[in-house]
Amino acid sequence: MSLHGKVALVTGGAQGIGRAVVEDLLGNGAKVALVDLNQSVGEECKSDLDGQFGEDNCIFIQCDVTDGGKLKDAFQNTVEKFGRLDIVINNAGINNEKNWEKTIEVNLTSVIKGTYLALEHMSKEYGKEGGVIINVSSMAGSRSPC
Repeated sequence: MSLHGKVALVTGGAQGIGRAVVEDLLGNGAKVALVDLNQSVGEECKSDLDGQFGEDNCIFIQCDVTDGGKLKDAFQNTVEKFGRLDIVINNAGINNEKNWEKTIEVNLTSVIKGTYLALEHMSKEYGKEGGVIINVSSMAGSRSPC
């Protein structure tokens, strides 16, 4: 499927599932904002992707998704760089049993905030062209710890 001319934002995009998704999007012609907390891994990932897909096809935005202001800025920076937003993939996630509140902030609250920000930038209700929002989740929540 060609995604030529489409713009995506992927949280947790520097490694694991997020990176695989970013590579697939770029390979199908999309421009991508790679959003991740880890600065060094994000910069290394962007450098690798630039080598594979060209320097003007993705940007790295360092962002703690639990910081609503920084998350909003990541969306705005994506639109400023690429002129639009068509796909949002809320992929960032952690599993920190010792700090369950942080886990809830990353795995739930930031997904909700990311979804609302995506709607602001893509919804036809706001005069935009529409788009796709994908919220990634883990199967860990369906397993019993015992």
